[in-house]
Amino acid sequence: KAAFINFISDEEWKSIEPVSSWFGPSSFLMSSMSALFKLSMWIRHGHGYLTENLGIPVWGSYAVFGLATLFLGMVLGLVSAALGADGGL
Repeated sequence: KAAFINFISDEEWKSIEPVSSWFGPSSFLMSSMSALFKLSMWIRHGHGYLTENLGIPVWGSYAVFGLATLFLGMVLGLVSAALGADGGL
């Protein structure tokens, strides 16, 4: 507590560099991190629902999410190929 009070009263805060706008709360980077955190919480709740409410074993839940990941990758790859975003390969 005393160190914080000295930090303010001695104006040591003036010597600290401001945070770059790249790391600001509304930046693309922080918004993306927030979205990934929300996705991880959704996955955690989904895993809990599958294992606790439906009685699926843990390995079964992992298999469901693994297959969903493969399916999503396949769909995104097909969309990318259909739009020509793959560089013409």
